[in-house]
Amino acid sequence: MTAAQGRTTIDFGAGATNVTAEITGQAAIAATAEVDAWLIAEATADHSVDEHVIEGPTVLAGAVTPGVGFTIHAAAKDGRAYGQWSVAWVWSN
Repeated sequence: MTAAQGRTTIDFGAGATNVTAEITGQAAIAATAEVDAWLIAEATADHSVDEHVIEGPTVLAGAVTPGVGFTIHAAAKDGRAYGQWSVAWVWSN
């Protein structure tokens, strides 16, 4: 089995409703890979740990491109979100 994990930030800017982050450089990822992403309790310049726990956006992963990577999708829960949020991710073939 091949697998990888990492962290990134998603950025809603001044007030977007839906955003994506591209995870690339994953040469071993296959079309059938299972991918996942989630908020982690790690503060950013815009949001505290508590905000990550209580009111963060919905995060999921999908759209695998074999030999390249995948996309993390994030959606504001109540209208619009702003700024950066901490995200962890993992995939396995």
